[in-house]
Amino acid sequence: MSGTPKVLSSEDLSPSEAKWVTLKKLRWRDPEGRERVWESAERTTRGPSGIDAVAILAILRSEKNTFPTSTVIIEQFRPSVGKYVVELPAGLIDENETPEEAAIRELEEETGYKGKKVLQSTTLLEPLIVSPGMTNANMKLVTVDVPFPDKLETFPQKLDAGEFIVKRVVEICKLSEEFREYERKGYTVDARLGHFAAGFELSQRLAKGQIE
Repeated sequence: MSGTPKVLSSEDLSPSEAKWVTLKKLRWRDPEGRERVWESAERTTRGPSGIDAVAILAILRSEKNTFPTSTVIIEQFRPSVGKYVVELPAGLIDENETPEEAAIRELEEETGYKGKKVLQSTTLLEPLIVSPGMTNANMKLVTVDVPFPDKLETFPQKLDAGEFIVKRVVEICKLSEEFREYERKGYTVDARLGHFAAGFELSQRLAKGQIE
C-alpha cells in the first residue's frame, strides 16, 4: 500500500448517481393523528430473503485446547466516518443465498477461515434493524464454528478488488481490553461488535457474582 487512506472530498450525492442506497421522504401519522415527515435511507440491494446482510461471529477453538477460545475481527478504513473501524466480518446476502450460506462465504472471503457449521443463527425478532432512526437496513447475526485439530492456523483471504481488510484473532474474553488499545490508536469500534463485547463482559461478571 502506498499511503494512509483518507477522505479527499465530500459532496451531496444525486439519487440518480447512487448505486447502493436511496433516500426516501416518508409521510406518516403519529399516535395523536398528526401527519409528519421523516427522512430515511434504504438499500437498493435487498433480495428475496428480506434480509440485507449478515454479521459473522466466528468461534475459533482447538479440539485439544491448545489455545483459548477466540474470534476473528477485521479492521478496515470506512470513508463514511473517515477512520479505521474494527468490526465483525460481514457482508451483503447474494440473490438466492440464505443468510447462513452468506455467512460461511463472507467469513472465508474476508478472513480465510472456513466455518464447519452454523452454531446459531439469530433467533430473536428478525430481521434485526441496524439504525432505525435513519434507515430500514437490517442484518442477521450468524455464529459459526471454526474448529482446529490442534494449534491455530492462518489461511489466505479471498478479497475482492478494492477491499483492504486486515484480520485479527482475539480471545473472546479479551475483546474489551483490545478495544481500549484500538482507541489509543485512533480507531473506532462498530457498535454491534462493541455491544457484543460489553454483553459478554457483563455476563462474566454476573457469573462471578461481581455485580452488587
